[in-house]
Amino acid sequence: MHRIFILSPANSAGERANLLYNPRARFDLARKLQRGEKVPLGEIFSFLSGLYFRGKFNYALTFARPPESVAGAYVITSNCGLIPAVQPISLRQLKAFAATEIDPREIDYVRPLKLHSKRLVKIIGSKCEVVLLGSIGTKKYAEILAAHFGERLLFPASFVGRGDMSRGGLLLRCVSEHRELEYLPVLGSVRHGKRPEKLAPKRWGFRITEGKTTIGIPKLAK
Repeated sequence: MHRIFILSPANSAGERANLLYNPRARFDLARKLQRGEKVPLGEIFSFLSGLYFRGKFNYALTFARPPESVAGAYVITSNCGLIPAVQPISLRQLKAFAATEIDPREIDYVRPLKLHSKRLVKIIGSKCEVVLLGSIGTKKYAEILAAHFGERLLFPASFVGRGDMSRGGLLLRCVSEHRELEYLPVLGSVRHGKRPEKLAPKRWGFRITEGKTTIGIPKLAK
């Protein structure tokens, strides 16, 4: 069975994003973007969101089993639908994300997400699961995705009751142990539950990259 992942977005209009937008910033990621270089979306969002997105990004690259010519991991964006997590983007593109709210009432957000989801359903075929690494208790994206992927849209059962930091730590532990989580269908699931025990503190010092070329969904014309 093939399996791909869809990752919930990071905030491109917050304090950490402003560090990247600051032309006087001196750390490596900001300097690359300020010079006009493009950086993989997953790396940028890992900086913006910290532990949670870093966990999602590394977990998805580790356990994805995509069909041919399909990326293993896609990221939900505010105005460009689904973008492969390893696709490089520019500072200009990142700033454009900040101009649109991730809100189901916002047409510039909903339209490309629905269209890309519809296209992806056709591309992946009938023997591919789609795992959402994000909150299923929000109406921002879970219901939109479920309307297209139906029963094939899954989520980690261990996410129920956990906060973002706990989810990120859990995902990084699974990567280090090469242990994949159990998944449940989003449709008909219990979206809120008892908070599980806290994870023991742990430091992370590894980095994972995707060593194969993938083909993403083309951007929509405005």
